[in-house]
Amino acid sequence: MAAQPTSRAFLATWPISVPLARCAAVSAALAPMVMIGAWLVAETLQPPSYSPLSSSISGLAGLAATDRWIMTSALFLVGACYLVAAVGLPGLRTPARVVLMIAGLSSIGIADSPEPAGGTSPQHLAWTSLGAVAITVWPAFTASRSPSAPPVLRARNVAAVTAIFLILLAWLTVETQHGPVLGLTERLVTGIQVTWLFIVARALQRGAA
Repeated sequence: MAAQPTSRAFLATWPISVPLARCAAVSAALAPMVMIGAWLVAETLQPPSYSPLSSSISGLAGLAATDRWIMTSALFLVGACYLVAAVGLPGLRTPARVVLMIAGLSSIGIADSPEPAGGTSPQHLAWTSLGAVAITVWPAFTASRSPSAPPVLRARNVAAVTAIFLILLAWLTVETQHGPVLGLTERLVTGIQVTWLFIVARALQRGAA
């Protein structure tokens, strides 16, 4: 007898318990609040010479920053939120989970290898680059061809989001070459990408309800 399609047909077979799914949803909601809140607070504690328009977020956790523990703690926590979301969100395929885990580990790696005073380090640059690429391409791995999938996971919409993320990453890459608005660009790109995780998590949560 043929299996009947259900509204949950898009859900992956990865076994997810209800408590874990709830923790993942909370983590996805917490990540943008922690990231954005931390850099807003940390900015107010920097000397007058610090400019959010031109200075990167990593600088707030760098060795030369004032109260660098604020941004460092946020990077660790956001990385942990990504890892919990990767494991616990229902409906994600395994590749999407793996790429999100890479983004989470990269955030932790960035926190663990802060920028030295007056420059950067190979470790910090490697973790930053890996994390930027992972979170940029992550939406592409969330696509579902099932007609019952949430709109944000349908192939056409996922392709559009991924294209936008790639454009934003290209803009950010250009700004890293001594661009005048590196700080503004990084904050815009990071804010959008970390919030997208929350949007996807809410859609998955509703689809699994």
